[in-house]
Amino acid sequence: MLRADALEAIYPKMKDEVVVTIMGAVAVELYNLGHRPNFFYLEHGMGLASSMGLGLALSLPDQKVTVLDGDASLLMNLGTLSTMARYAPPNLTHIVFDNESLLSVGGFPSATTTGTDLAGIAREAGVEHVEKADTVEAIEEAYAAAADRHGLSVIHSKVEPIGPPSFAMDIGLLENRFEFARHLRTLA
Repeated sequence: MLRADALEAIYPKMKDEVVVTIMGAVAVELYNLGHRPNFFYLEHGMGLASSMGLGLALSLPDQKVTVLDGDASLLMNLGTLSTMARYAPPNLTHIVFDNESLLSVGGFPSATTTGTDLAGIAREAGVEHVEKADTVEAIEEAYAAAADRHGLSVIHSKVEPIGPPSFAMDIGLLENRFEFARHLRTLA
């Protein structure tokens, strides 16, 4: 499955959620679908989208929060899974797109190429709802179930190691930061 196809399938459902993406291909592919003020592209913060999403979910308990992450990014902050499980915010969905590489910085293999099972780690960390969704249809179903569920969800999706032709986005980091902050104030 292509990550861009998966994002396109769930994009309409993200219009009313707070969405945090990790840097690189995930951010660019989401941005290319159409930027919204509720999207925050966490550039230059590899590994921290899950932590930011957790903080937002805890501080905005009535708002659904989605984190769009990558395998290498999650591996850089693996402890976040146990912290997410400990606090288990019922409004948080963490999607991990696993392309078995650090695509945005040259395509070096990640630990998932040699057997590291991120869904298994999430389960063993204590996350109650963990699903594997390796087709467009499966990710649509898993994301819809997570949106309807009152419980922390992790969705693990294997995707092809293919990214956009360019990693450039026509939005400045500060512009995104301030726009996102203004959006959050309307929710509080």
